[in-house]
Amino acid sequence: MSTFPPEPEHAKHEQAQHEQAQHEQAQHEQAPHVSIVLPCFNEEEHVLLEIERICTAMDKSGLSYELLAIDDGSTDQTLARLRRAEPDFPGLKVIAFRRNGGAGTVRRIGTQQARGDIVVWTDADLTYPNERIPELAAILDEDPTIDQVVGARTSEEGTLKIFRVPAKWFVRKLAERLTNADIPDLNSGLRAFRRPVALPYLRLLPPGFSCVTTITLAFLSNGHEVRYVPIDYAKRAGRSKFHFFSDAYRYVLQVLRMVMYFNPLKVLMPPALTLLVLGVLKGIYDLVVHPLHFANDTLLIFVTGMILASLALLADLIVRSRSDT
Repeated sequence: MSTFPPEPEHAKHEQAQHEQAQHEQAQHEQAPHVSIVLPCFNEEEHVLLEIERICTAMDKSGLSYELLAIDDGSTDQTLARLRRAEPDFPGLKVIAFRRNGGAGTVRRIGTQQARGDIVVWTDADLTYPNERIPELAAILDEDPTIDQVVGARTSEEGTLKIFRVPAKWFVRKLAERLTNADIPDLNSGLRAFRRPVALPYLRLLPPGFSCVTTITLAFLSNGHEVRYVPIDYAKRAGRSKFHFFSDAYRYVLQVLRMVMYFNPLKVLMPPALTLLVLGVLKGIYDLVVHPLHFANDTLLIFVTGMILASLALLADLIVRSRSDT
């Protein structure tokens, strides 16, 4: 009886590596190029129209894609309609949340689960021209220096326009001042970006609408190129989930929070220097009016400026020593 010598260990190891490489290659070949994250919350009347519009545009473009329609704990028939439509659209994948987590949570989890190199965020309320999604993806494909493309709205169609327009202008100008960048639309819900670039910033996304502001500021504050493309903006279908006063307040806080996270000197140093200059000028005035005497408020202003400047420098040191910046 002839016997065969046992297979060498290194040969088994090489075979295992070869099989693993083949498996990874197969997974890579199957992965789509574009992943579209679509939050859905009580959109039963129009969600299928949006699904059809997106899939038709992507099919015509020839780009491989997946459409992640994430039901965010809807209380109507949104999830049921998505489930019924799933077999009719090969690129559609329905994900259901048991409870409402907010648009930011949906976009964060959707981006984490996305398999495409390019991730697109949009809404399911028929406001954004989602037929232009292939155009946004093409800009990223054609220019490797651009990391995010934002659809900049040319009009405001939301409720309470008399309050929304000046409030958004103020928040946008504040963000421009703090980031040294032109921002035509700070909180547009239609955008495409490179998933590997965005992954380190996903943990910073808040659960609400200000997630779009966060991802814009995260890219700008870290030197990533953001391109803005003018788009039309239609009146939304259904009832708006935006609450003006509370959400506007959160937008302002989020702008300050994000700039503090990446560049605290931009937030803290201007008021610190202002207080120091005022303290010096007030001290000179005190010496002229009352020689060799400084008023208590003069010392308070100057010391406050020194404390704030010290905090700014300390915060900047912490940011610079952090590994994710």
